[in-house]
Amino acid sequence: MTYTTQMNAARAGIATKEMETVAAYEGMDLQKLMREVAAGTIVIPANKNHKCLKPFGIGNSLKTKINVNLGTSRDCLNLDVEMKKVNQAVSMGAEAIMDLSSFGDTQTFRRKLVAECPAILGTVPIYDAIVYYNKALKDITSREWIDIFKMHAEDGVDFMTIHCGINRSTADRFKAMKRQMNIVSRGGSLIFAWMEATGCENPFFEYYDEILDICNEYDVTLSLGDACRPGCLKDASDISQIEELVTLGELTARAWKKDVQVMIEGPGHMPMDQIQANMKIQQTICKGAPFYVLGPLVTDIAPGYDHITSAIGGAIAAASGASFLCYVTPAEHLRLPNVDDVKEGIMASKIAAHAADIAKGIKGAADWDNQMAAARQKLDWEAQFNLALDPEKARRYRAESKPEREDTCTMCGKMCSVRNMNAVLAGEDVDVV
Repeated sequence: MTYTTQMNAARAGIATKEMETVAAYEGMDLQKLMREVAAGTIVIPANKNHKCLKPFGIGNSLKTKINVNLGTSRDCLNLDVEMKKVNQAVSMGAEAIMDLSSFGDTQTFRRKLVAECPAILGTVPIYDAIVYYNKALKDITSREWIDIFKMHAEDGVDFMTIHCGINRSTADRFKAMKRQMNIVSRGGSLIFAWMEATGCENPFFEYYDEILDICNEYDVTLSLGDACRPGCLKDASDISQIEELVTLGELTARAWKKDVQVMIEGPGHMPMDQIQANMKIQQTICKGAPFYVLGPLVTDIAPGYDHITSAIGGAIAAASGASFLCYVTPAEHLRLPNVDDVKEGIMASKIAAHAADIAKGIKGAADWDNQMAAARQKLDWEAQFNLALDPEKARRYRAESKPEREDTCTMCGKMCSVRNMNAVLAGEDVDVV
């Protein structure tokens, strides 16, 4: 039996090998998974040309997944370093990688990723158009924007972000409603600038049906970008953000009619007390399509620590319905992240995702924590290291400050509550001197 996309297969009652892999990983009944893929509430990004892909499902009923952004820039053009980041991300369990390269031989790097990287691969073709055509923004034609999208699909990219919600209408509303930070989305700002310079409609909106046909041919999942995501707390949940979301909801329905899988991108910078409401609004407007969020970053004042501000917001967002967290590194707002920054960003995002899965009651999520609690109760250090999200760091911290006794640490020594309670309950004397 043949099919076009994972959604098309699910609607036809065909269980693909990708669906079988995802169902087994999630511990989910295959038929239930297929019903959600058919409905659009779960996506399985899996371009037919990405042969080494390890597929994952993204949806609110599944484990929360994380995405790692990387890629070259004019100031930092070292493909070896970027591949080191890729390999590190994969080894640390990141489910997806987005290549945001904006300079250099982008196609060679992208094809290398498709050939070698098992993670879900995403791109933003708008960036690559600037590199590929190497001409003034206003001189890029509508046809050329679409051609770049098709090139990425042919190369094997699993999902692509296109900023099609900022059309002429939403752009006019944005200009009328003043914002503190204007448009902070790189792709969104480029499309806005192109529309202003040419007077033309956003080609990703105008030729959306052609985009869908390309997605259908290669089974590309659309990530509908949020050009008007808030770039500061003051802009959160404003008219521009919500109006664009309404447009994305309409575009989601059009994609589903053509069996194309869709994710919705979300904020952005946002106070904690607005996050849950934003998740529910998205779920309502976009009919349960998976929500892919950057952060949200819950304060604007922590450059150098935005992996933490993002993890706080990401945990709340995922517990409230988001399915996919885009990591944020300590270098956010400051520079291109290095290898160490990438690790810090991944760890923060994985903590947020796991914490949210526990809160959502995802099957098996709390088992890991229960195992850690049992190891701690026994003061079994080796088991604690093996269960740690970052075993190397846990081992290193203990080795850096060795206690007098193996059944304690240098924080409490003989006054360790765990050690002493174990002794008391075993009917033994407690020695604290």
